Amino acid sequence: MSNPTPRYRRVLLKVSGEGFCKPGSFGVDPEELVAIATEIAAAARVGAQLAVVVGGGNIIRGQRLAEAGQIAQASADYMGMLGTVINGLALKEALEKQGVSARVVSALSMTSVAEPYVRNRVIRHLEKNRVVIFVAGTGNPFFTTDTAAALRAAEIGADVVLKATKVDGIYDRDPKKFPDAKKYASVGYEEAITKKLGVMDLAAFSLCMERKIPIVVFDMNNKGNIAGVVAGAEVGTRVG
Repeated sequence: MSNPTPRYRRVLLKVSGEGFCKPGSFGVDPEELVAIATEIAAAARVGAQLAVVVGGGNIIRGQRLAEAGQIAQASADYMGMLGTVINGLALKEALEKQGVSARVVSALSMTSVAEPYVRNRVIRHLEKNRVVIFVAGTGNPFFTTDTAAALRAAEIGADVVLKATKVDGIYDRDPKKFPDAKKYASVGYEEAITKKLGVMDLAAFSLCMERKIPIVVFDMNNKGNIAGVVAGAEVGTRVG
């Protein structure tokens, strides 16, 4: 059976740190790592150029440390960035075990383990069908990895931002608390911001709106969803 034709030429996928561990746990779980790498590898084989921004919440949550009052927000955010590097290195190894070439690109200088972010070099990797894994967020404190995803998508000329979550789209309120919550098939940028739907932070939404980059929010736990969205399947909620 032939592979589907990609709907998007170049894709930015945002994966949360929680995707690397079992629910309620921390660290990198081998089974979860293989599962997420398998899904990303399948998406890469669809034929689109694929970049991934990883979160680090399974390693450390800088925001919680800062809120506890013992560590300054900036230092806590840098600690969180280092957590994303751990996830990025793990994902690279897991992808290459599956025959998918990958590169880890860091916004912080750590040349022993990752390439520095150089836009033209990243685009060259994508053109050679290497999966580029962005780590360390934007390299600056006070910005989330969602904002990093929107920023990198704009810089590399991505056609879409895919937000892989543990819910199957965007709802008007928390579906876990409200069984009658309404799921959106699509929603505009301004409505998402005005209603504070909360799937991505305001800076990320605003940047995608300004650059007219659509966002697709979907459940990463359903097998084949990432590849399906890349190929054009109507999955989750589209913002744009």
